[in-house]
Amino acid sequence: MLVTVIGIIRFGFSLLFGLVISVRFAGIEHTRKNRIAIGVIYAILLFTQYSFLWFFGLETTSKLYPFIIHIPIILIFSLYFKRPWLISFVSAISAYLCIQAPRWIGFLANDVFESTLADHISYMLSILLAYYLIEKYVAGSVRLLIEKSKKSTLLFGVIPLFYYIFDYITIIYPDIIYSDSKWVILFIPSIVSIFYFVFITLYYAEIQKQVDSQRERDMLDVQLRHAKSELATLRQLQECTTIYRHDMRHHISFLQGLASNCRFEDIKEYLKSVKSDIDAITPTRFCENETANLILSSFHSIAKQRNVLFSVDAKLPDIISLSDTEFCSLLSNSLENAINAAVTCSNSFVDIKLQIHKNKLLISTANPFFGEITMKNGIPQSSAKNHGFGTRSIVSIAKAHGGQTIFSIEKSIFYLKIMIPLDV
Repeated sequence: MLVTVIGIIRFGFSLLFGLVISVRFAGIEHTRKNRIAIGVIYAILLFTQYSFLWFFGLETTSKLYPFIIHIPIILIFSLYFKRPWLISFVSAISAYLCIQAPRWIGFLANDVFESTLADHISYMLSILLAYYLIEKYVAGSVRLLIEKSKKSTLLFGVIPLFYYIFDYITIIYPDIIYSDSKWVILFIPSIVSIFYFVFITLYYAEIQKQVDSQRERDMLDVQLRHAKSELATLRQLQECTTIYRHDMRHHISFLQGLASNCRFEDIKEYLKSVKSDIDAITPTRFCENETANLILSSFHSIAKQRNVLFSVDAKLPDIISLSDTEFCSLLSNSLENAINAAVTCSNSFVDIKLQIHKNKLLISTANPFFGEITMKNGIPQSSAKNHGFGTRSIVSIAKAHGGQTIFSIEKSIFYLKIMIPLDV
């Protein structure tokens, strides 16, 4: 009688463990409403399980377990808790895999003590230990892994799915696995080895993808820091212009002194020197936006030094809802790439247009280029080492704000168009 009661309690332990671990793996929020819902679900599933045991016995209930417990859990997670189908499925079969170690410990205790009671007690104690270890060390990592991407979820779910199918095949057709056949003996090692190498290959590809993504993020961070530094330098030059204007009275006094002594040649040289200094630090005004003026003025000077015709059509307001750092990175990378390409051509020019249209920031550049440009997924690729970061930075910033970039080529002219929605 005692063994029977403990055996019934064991079924309740097993169901509770599987349900709670599935909930943790699936990432269902730990709210009061959800806790109550999980409690109700557990009570219904427990009643269903005991009813099947009572009416159909242990063997039939075990065979029908996927239909009376696992499939309902997957459906509830997906329909009620609104979790993705794949995550719900992998969570359920992974929880089933977690219960196998306590089950093995129970079998071991049964063989050692030759007692079914020892089997039940060892199993339930192992369940408690397994829950503690999984909750503390495993559940959080599993949840993050399977929520990362569908590929990560599939990678994680391969082994649990294989074991789940294999375990139920052996329960439904026990004679096959224990028959005297060489193929049966080699079945498990063969399948495990296949899945192992498939897993390693796919996992490496996923890790490499994550490394590339991290490299892209690091590159973008460097670009933004560079843009911030460049913008600070330009603003410092603007402050120098203000100071120069403020000190203009001192220049005038000095010139008056030279004029009173009829030192006209010295006056000419001094004026030439002052004009050169002012031209070097005074940004040209292209529009009302201060950041755009600073950057456009800087690249206007660079283009002039490199004999590139620089044409600007800018209609931007004083303030736009895009950070100065990101705007500087967009504009600087676009113009730097355009000038570097145009300088290699005889008809070297760079045209740039900036405007706000229907609450969208529009930036477009056009420049000639020499040679061939390789495009991959609509993005120009650089064959030179440590190049192409500027283009990827432009794409990343636009994508981060829900915008898009279009690169196109027509009659040896390279066109770049950037569209970024702005906050109202």
